[in-house]
Amino acid sequence: MASSETGAPNGQRAESASASASASAGASALTVGQRVDRASDNAQEAWSRTRDTVNDLKDRLDIEGRVERNPYGMVAAALGVGYVLGGGLFSPLTGRLVGFGVRMGLKLAAIPFLENELRGLTESMINGESDDSSSESQGGERKSHRKSTNKGR
Repeated sequence: MASSETGAPNGQRAESASASASASAGASALTVGQRVDRASDNAQEAWSRTRDTVNDLKDRLDIEGRVERNPYGMVAAALGVGYVLGGGLFSPLTGRLVGFGVRMGLKLAAIPFLENELRGLTESMINGESDDSSSESQGGERKSHRKSTNKGR
């Protein structure tokens, strides 16, 4: 009795230790099966919730209808989303494209401004030349200045 008590852990007898070990192994095998079943149920539930969410999102965004109405636009949108998600947002290509877009935007914004300025300048020149009697001294200076600059060409 002393030899069986000294070899068993926690002061238990060897027979009871082996019996409790087999019982705990059976219990852990049972809990592993339950854990697998529980994980399977959780995975199926998560899959069904995800599927329902995707279907709700598809219904709200009307993706299929948008693809039918505007297929090229949806392809462009998909390419843009893929480019951003792929990490292309902070690439050198994006920097060049943004720089080009800013330059073109400034040029396109400057064209109407310059057009209005030139139109105003030509109208003032036309009005200034046709109204010689009202400002003889200023008009004469302008004409003489123009004549002198034209001679040099």
